[in-house]
Amino acid sequence: MENLDQRYIVQQNKLSDGESKPPVFAKVMRGKEGKFEGVSFIKNKEKASIMTVGQAQEVIDWASNRKANATEYATKIICVGQ
Repeated sequence: MENLDQRYIVQQNKLSDGESKPPVFAKVMRGKEGKFEGVSFIKNKEKASIMTVGQAQEVIDWASNRKANATEYATKIICVGQ
């Protein structure tokens, strides 16, 4: 049995002109078969999806390609507990 290293979350910070906003975290949406369908960003860190580095990169790729205002955000992978 393969032991997946699932201990990462994706955090997004709004890039602004000095206005400090709290970060948001990725909640992955999956279909019935577990297929990746998209991401929503939520304020509650405890409810964020915990994933592998590969899954986290998929979230970042999806967000940068699908969100019209992606350039307004700094998106990064962080280890759970940071």
